[in-house]
Amino acid sequence: MKKKNILLILLLSFGTTHVKSQEKIIDLTSSNIKWTGKEITTKIHYGSLKFNKGKITLKNGLVTGGKFIVDMKSLANQDLSGGSKNYLENHLRSDDFFGVEQYPTAILNILSSKKIDGDKFSVQGDLIIKGISNPTSFTLEFNDKGAASAELVFDRSKYNVKFRSSSFFDELGDKLIYDDIELKVDLVFN
Repeated sequence: MKKKNILLILLLSFGTTHVKSQEKIIDLTSSNIKWTGKEITTKIHYGSLKFNKGKITLKNGLVTGGKFIVDMKSLANQDLSGGSKNYLENHLRSDDFFGVEQYPTAILNILSSKKIDGDKFSVQGDLIIKGISNPTSFTLEFNDKGAASAELVFDRSKYNVKFRSSSFFDELGDKLIYDDIELKVDLVFN
């Protein structure tokens, strides 16, 4: 009877160490977000955003949780310079777009993932912009140095970002700005 109890304790101990989770905190200086927005005229604008904080939780080889907070006031344009750059940055921060005075952060909550292959995962979560939450999914891939990258596309119209959007206005012609915003995210962990 005692041998069975010892064996059971050993099996349970092995099982509990196997399910232990690991939390990874991002390095705010090295991690970055690149955004791209497009107009119907094939004009493309792109820039960057910074994180306030972020973490990811891994358990049993899967991404099981995480939370990333983005500083919307850090929204910067990188394809223009001078007055054009300042104008676009101020316009994107205004209530026409992301209203960063009232909504200074955007949040991504990671809820679950499925392994695609190796260190590549299909991740499900909730994206909160301007206080509005919508489900999102994207691919996250870890590299051999432990860093990760992701590409995510979100529909700005779902977050009440109306300016020159065909989801809200008809007959925009060549003034139309597409609703999809592309994000390329590079995560470096401490």
